[in-house]
Amino acid sequence: MKVIHVAKATTVAFALMLAMGAHAQASDAQANSMPGATAASRKEMRVANRALTKKVRHALARTKGLDPTHIYVKAVNGAVILTGNCVSQDQINLAGEIAQKVDGVTSVANKLSVKTPR
Repeated sequence: MKVIHVAKATTVAFALMLAMGAHAQASDAQANSMPGATAASRKEMRVANRALTKKVRHALARTKGLDPTHIYVKAVNGAVILTGNCVSQDQINLAGEIAQKVDGVTSVANKLSVKTPR
């Protein structure tokens, strides 16, 4: 009977060691994706990316002649990606121009497409 309890305890301990090892590998991989970046600096980068995304969305929303309802914005270290759809090519071009003019934007990847309303 004691052998079964020891075997179970050993199995549980081994499973926990594997789980902890897998977790450590995942966080190591994240740390390697941004060399020299600490958790605090990664958090600051996320905050800055969110702030830039918000500034671009706000600029798009204030633009007359542009319907930003289906435009999605993502910012990564100053690079802005626009996805979604607009009703005309003119609106797509306008959205790219407005995004480029926002302070802090270094580049714009305009991946918007034309979709006619139903």
